[in-house]
Amino acid sequence: MNKTIEYLNKQTDLRPEIGIILGSGLGDFAETIENAVSIPYKDIPGFKQSTVQGHSGELIFGTLAGKNIVAMKGRIHFYEGVDMADVVFPTKILCELGIKTLIVTNAAGGVNEGFEPGDLMIITDHINFNGKNPLIGPNDGKGERFPDMSYAYDPKLAALVKSTAEALKIKHQSGVYMYMTGPSYETPAEVRMARILGADAVGMSTVPEVIIANHRGVKVIGISCITNMAAGILDQPLEHEEVIEISARVADDFKALVTKTIEAI
Repeated sequence: MNKTIEYLNKQTDLRPEIGIILGSGLGDFAETIENAVSIPYKDIPGFKQSTVQGHSGELIFGTLAGKNIVAMKGRIHFYEGVDMADVVFPTKILCELGIKTLIVTNAAGGVNEGFEPGDLMIITDHINFNGKNPLIGPNDGKGERFPDMSYAYDPKLAALVKSTAEALKIKHQSGVYMYMTGPSYETPAEVRMARILGADAVGMSTVPEVIIANHRGVKVIGISCITNMAAGILDQPLEHEEVIEISARVADDFKALVTKTIEAI
């Protein structure tokens, strides 16, 4: 980790206060960052390169709405065949860089039948159905051995995102995100189970990063782009191309919501 921080410090002297993780199809948000310094993951010691369409793999430092930020343009997923330690390594680095707030975003399947593709869902809580926790193993001393997760997604910041969405007249939802392993999409029976357990959306990322941020005392905002209705709700197959297409369709709303939220933090 020290080698990574040392390398990044040589690339930029900017000290970010807000970190952003951009999910599938949401990478275009990076174009709004001013004074940008872009560093490919492949050049950063300890970073893995994402293999998924819609995740270009760049760490971008810059400013937005008067704040110093660092954005991950793409993330690493557990289903890509890497260790959980590799999945959360970039999040640990963002925390080491000194961020106080982490905005995590993703593309998700709608489980709540009241949702529609294109909705932006403010994450209020999550269910870790993956079964793996990134804190397993010796505690690294960056936080408590048994961190409290009562407010994994900061309620005050969630309320700020909601009021911002209302002011911008952006259609939005609030709900619980369930983390599944992937890479196969969920079966209709699994989606029914998710609904019974209290999930409003399902996806294949985010939760490990949120756990690490909470462990290190960083406040979290979570936003899902509902790119499709999960299996069994509509009589049609699921395709990753649809995820990218819907993400692109709501790109302007997403950019406006995140930018105005950062401005208000």
